[in-house]
Amino acid sequence: MLMVIDGADGAGKKTQTNLLVSRLKNEGRKAEKIQFPQYKKSSGLVEEYLSGKYGSLEEVGPYRASIFYACDRYDASFKIRNWLNQGTIVISDRYVTANMGHQGAKIENSEERKKYFDWLYDLEYNIFNIPKPDLNIILHVPAEIAFDLAKNRKREDWKGKTRDIHEEDFSHLKKAELVYLEIAKTIPNCVLIECAKSGALLSREEIHGMVWETVKIKQGLEKILPNPC
Repeated sequence: MLMVIDGADGAGKKTQTNLLVSRLKNEGRKAEKIQFPQYKKSSGLVEEYLSGKYGSLEEVGPYRASIFYACDRYDASFKIRNWLNQGTIVISDRYVTANMGHQGAKIENSEERKKYFDWLYDLEYNIFNIPKPDLNIILHVPAEIAFDLAKNRKREDWKGKTRDIHEEDFSHLKKAELVYLEIAKTIPNCVLIECAKSGALLSREEIHGMVWETVKIKQGLEKILPNPC
């Protein structure tokens, strides 16, 4: 079973991925996590893109950038499929939905964005033949909150920068937020989780509780993932 935790920058994807994997293991399930980008050779173009080396978001455009990310996922797909074949639950921090949200945000026309989504689906799932998720969880945090969180976050994964070119552009984050809300309604096996209330971010424990219930209810796991309480 492959489950994805996604959402705009600052939504707490890494935290929720770690919490979910830990809880699954505590419940006696085989679980592994993977994060995208992987920050290894296969994501070299992604890192250069995010650093701004290739130009602005608009100059690179959605199609070129999507190929960078798709190659990284293709590289990881062999490990993911091996885990799945062993009966392991795989939790992915970002996946194809990340391209849909961030790269789709560069396309204002809804019909053109739909064409891009169709192209991306073919690239990822047909040409590269990566595994399809059984569940996509979209963490929704308003762009205003996400921007502040990204601004104050210390990055440990690459190049020592505080923010990448997505995170430092509030206009992009706002557009990405809206596209994530759009795809949460249109792609299969997708659930939206509201991570803020009255303008304030919920605690990671509160968000994890909603993620856990989604995993159980939406995937019919009540019998194999009992509530310890």
